[in-house]
Amino acid sequence: MSKKVLILSTSLRNKSNSQTLAEAFAEGALAAGNQVELVSLKDKSIAFCKGCLACQKTGKCVIQDDALAITEKMKDAQAIAWATPIYYYEMSGQMKTLIDRANSLYPTDYAFRDIYLLSAAAEEEEGVDEGAIHGLNGWIACYERARLAGTVFAGGVNEAGEIREHPAIKKAFEMGKSIS
Repeated sequence: MSKKVLILSTSLRNKSNSQTLAEAFAEGALAAGNQVELVSLKDKSIAFCKGCLACQKTGKCVIQDDALAITEKMKDAQAIAWATPIYYYEMSGQMKTLIDRANSLYPTDYAFRDIYLLSAAAEEEEGVDEGAIHGLNGWIACYERARLAGTVFAGGVNEAGEIREHPAIKKAFEMGKSIS
């Protein structure tokens, strides 16, 4: 049975390395017969959460911007993959801002179960992505039916497109293909 898979690419750079991971993941998920949508935050307007908690009563944020449509897609997706560059050993600011804005999903009957993290960084030491994994796990912990289903990290890539021959591309494809 196919699943609805949403991939959120959070880099604002053209031809970014994390976007390339997102595209490989999408190709794998499509090859497995899933319904796949890849959303880039590159040209989106997403404001910071105001912390008003109105969304906890209404299930929708009061801020009228692109986050509203994206969180609706998140609510309906059965699997969500976040793709982010690693900045200072953490997820991108745009990813964190969207996570905060997804607070509106908490009181809803969200469909997502499996959450994935795809990340890329100039640094290649082990553990470079731990901060991003920890931050994402903090969000996942608030959704009792969700779990971190997998991560792919591509280290040693800095310039746009540098990831082309990196083994993480194949790993991202295979992870996407494993969704069923």
